[in-house]
Amino acid sequence: MTKPVKIYTIPTCSDCNNAKRFFKEQQVPFEEFNCEENEEYPKIVWELTGKQIVPTIVIGDQVFVGFADHFSEIHELVSQQ
Repeated sequence: MTKPVKIYTIPTCSDCNNAKRFFKEQQVPFEEFNCEENEEYPKIVWELTGKQIVPTIVIGDQVFVGFADHFSEIHELVSQQ
């Protein structure tokens, strides 16, 4: 089994919620990191991307800033798992 997808989120982010819904519908295991609950998570997002934007999605060694803008790439990657 491959590592679960990592998704850095905040509760009020619609793109974050759409990503989580997509992963659940596709039965893709994911770990959620709520950036409002832990001050370390935004630091990790910054280290990964140089930005403070959610959702930040990590699939293997690929990092995506945003969900809707990268839907095709994300869909393709999770379909291969």
